[in-house]
Amino acid sequence: MSKRKVEVFTAGCPLCEETVRMVRELVCECCELEIIDLNKGCRSCLGKASSYGIHHVPAVVVDGKLVEGSSEQKPITREALIAAGIGQC
Repeated sequence: MSKRKVEVFTAGCPLCEETVRMVRELVCECCELEIIDLNKGCRSCLGKASSYGIHHVPAVVVDGKLVEGSSEQKPITREALIAAGIGQC
């Protein structure tokens, strides 16, 4: 079974940290989690964010698709994370 790739784009702000905490609570053994701190200025990280159409953080991507709330300026909810497949083996 292949793992579900979960990428969390953050800048270390309190809202970002809350989203990271929520994702960490939900991930299971079927998830491969990567936290990407855009404050570090990593060119490949910034390029990856751009390729997903991320213009603000926090943003969560599951298997290459933005989780609801990541592309709008709305909070990312636990329900949206579950609907995207996080924690669902």
